[in-house]
Amino acid sequence: MRRADEDQKLDVIATVNGRERRFSVLPRLSLADTLREELGLYGVRIGCEHGVCGACTIIVDDVPVRSCLMLGVQANGKRIRTVESLAEGNSLHPLQEAFRRHHALQCGFCTAGILATSQVLLAENPCPTREEVREVLSGNICRCTGYQTIVDAIMDYAENGQVGIVDGDQGQAA
Repeated sequence: MRRADEDQKLDVIATVNGRERRFSVLPRLSLADTLREELGLYGVRIGCEHGVCGACTIIVDDVPVRSCLMLGVQANGKRIRTVESLAEGNSLHPLQEAFRRHHALQCGFCTAGILATSQVLLAENPCPTREEVREVLSGNICRCTGYQTIVDAIMDYAENGQVGIVDGDQGQAA
């Protein structure tokens, strides 16, 4: 395998939010930057760029991933979901609606990453305890809410039977 020139873009094909997308990316560009710059998915937030804050968390092949730690070229052949896959048109997804109802966001910078983390948690554990939710969210930093309202929203969503990982094609719980 030949080493790619640092300034030579490489072609990538990935399924992003339910649609096959083809794009060219510099080998050194993070997946977070790729999603924002190449695909216009600005719901992907870039916080610390060290994988610590969780703001850039997205779902790659049903696993929460810090998109600042993954290269855009590593997305080739992957299924990626960002916060943009949740809402259907102007209708919020029930998880987003629970966040709204419980005032589980303030500035909103961390919210996309927390939503991605929550989706995977609920797919793996449809009836989590408050402690399990807190543990899973421990990798997502929110400087505004104090987490209580976030945990309340996730618990409300889980308790009302709105569980499952979101299907990027439908925008509905699976």
